Parts: sequence; C-alpha cells; structure tokens
Amino acid sequence: MSYIGNAPISAAFLTDTFSGTGSQTAFTMTVAPANTSSIIVAVTGVLQDPSTYSVSGTTLTFSTAPPSGTSNISVRYLGIPASGVTTTAYRTVTEFTATSGQTSFSTPSYTVGYIDVYRNGVMLGTADFTATTGTTVVLASGATTGDLIRTESFYVSSVLNAIPATAGSINSSYLASGVARANWGAGGVLQVVQGTYSTATTTTSTSYVDTGLTATITPSSASNKVLVSATISLYSYGGGQDSGCKFQLVRGSTNLITPVNNSIYVYNPNSGSEIVVTFPLIYLDSPATTSATIYKLQMSATDSGTVIANVSGNIAVMQLMEIAA
Repeated sequence: MSYIGNAPISAAFLTDTFSGTGSQTAFTMTVAPANTSSIIVAVTGVLQDPSTYSVSGTTLTFSTAPPSGTSNISVRYLGIPASGVTTTAYRTVTEFTATSGQTSFSTPSYTVGYIDVYRNGVMLGTADFTATTGTTVVLASGATTGDLIRTESFYVSSVLNAIPATAGSINSSYLASGVARANWGAGGVLQVVQGTYSTATTTTSTSYVDTGLTATITPSSASNKVLVSATISLYSYGGGQDSGCKFQLVRGSTNLITPVNNSIYVYNPNSGSEIVVTFPLIYLDSPATTSATIYKLQMSATDSGTVIANVSGNIAVMQLMEIAA
C-alpha cells in the first residue's frame, strides 16, 4: 500500500494466553494492569465484562472458573503501567520530647538539604541546627526539658531509567531491539550538513585541482546513503584561444562523477572570449562507512585556458544529506 509520507509503524498489544481447567479461577499475568478496565479478557473468543473478573497485582481472578480448553483464555493489555517509579512517603514527620540540654536527635533517613526542624512550633534557621549525616539532627544550643522538637524530611522522588530531557539524549539505545533510527522512515533525512566557499580559486592546469568547496558528514549507519547537492560558478577565459573547463565530485580520494570526453565542458566559440557558467550537481552516494567522510569539488582547464571558481565573490554551496536505508 502506498502512503503520503512515511509508512505507519504498528505494534501488537501485549497479550497473555492461558488454558482453562474448568475449576481454576486465578491466573498469573505477565504484568500488573492498573485495573480491570486496562485489559480485555476473552474466554473461548467471547469478550468478558469487567464485572466478571478482578485484578490484584499480577493475579487475574474470575468469579466463575472458565471452561476447560487449550489457550482458550486471552488477556490483552491496553497499556502497560510505568515501571521503576519509586513510591516512598513524600513527607516524613518525627516528634521528640527533649530532655534538659539535649542537642542530638536520631531521625528516620533523610536527604541532606531536604529537612526542616521546629522547636516548640517555631521553625529553626539553618544556623540553629546541623543535619549532614542523613540520620541525625544536632541543635546549636541544648533544649529545655519538655521542648517539642519536630523534624519534617522530604523525599526526593525519581523515575528510574527515564530519558533525560536534554538535547541529543534520544538515540538508538532507547529504542526497542530492531527499531533503528533509520526505521523512523526509510528514505528519511537523518541529518544535513552544509559547506560554502567564496574565495576565488584559479588554475590553468588540465589536471584536477580543489576548488575549495568541501563538506564533511559522519553517517550514523554504514547502510545509509548520502545525497550530495552542490552549485558552483566557473569562469573560463581563453586568452586568444578556444578554452573550456570541467569539474568532478570526489569523496576522499575517490572520484564519484568524472567527465568522459569533456562531457562537462564549456566551449568558447570566439578566440579570446570569456564565459561564466554555474554548474548544478546532485548525486546519491553509498559511502558504506560510519567515519567522517569529506566530499569536495575539483576543477580543471581544458585546452589552454584559465579557470576561476567563485569569480567576483560568487558563493559555492554543497549540502550533504544522510538518507535512511
């Protein structure tokens, strides 16, 4: 089937299957659903009303034992509860009745910096007590007999294995096995790199020399491709003779597009004439690497003329796009 844009990605609901015995009413599920409305239960292909069963943790209990059968009970999860969430009291209050001159009080474990101390209902400042051990509070001055010392500690909650909310934190290590970044959309653009060059570069050589226009990209997968697009202006002057110019695309030291029999050629019909031509280029490359890869344009003169790239401040541009395989 054809789609506008990327093809949809689908995944099956997690499902447990059990075999009824005609007498068994309790079954152990893979995960603990939030409630009976979080699962769809079917017995012998017939959907069951949530009022006919209950859940407690990972235990599914039917009010009436399902009939005997092989894999005749299915439980489909409509959502899997978050895991790794620490559930601890957010606020812990402890009260002490002080003895004369008492300064040290043993408290439940706390996180340093997240504890308040009160003396007879008055909150103490940080200079009035020390709380650095995580288990004790020490007053700066001894208490009076019968003083009510109250501590309030606060739990710093956290979710284990949460993806950090920072740029670049989401990568393939957070995806399910087999779901590579490229699978977000085969043919999709994963990254774009651009290079520009505006300095005039001159040659009279019939051998290829660098124009100065380059761009470097590091593919995320060796199976991905790189779409190269570039535009450059070349000036050709014969100085009294017919002349021309040509260019080629190079990856590292490998020629990707090289003219054959001057297939990219500017011919000056009049001796001594000059011409400026803007060359557009687009090429889909398969570098087969995950290392930094440099692309560049080179130029050469044909016959006996002079070639200048980026004459009069013209800007040459190269874009590299990594394309998901």
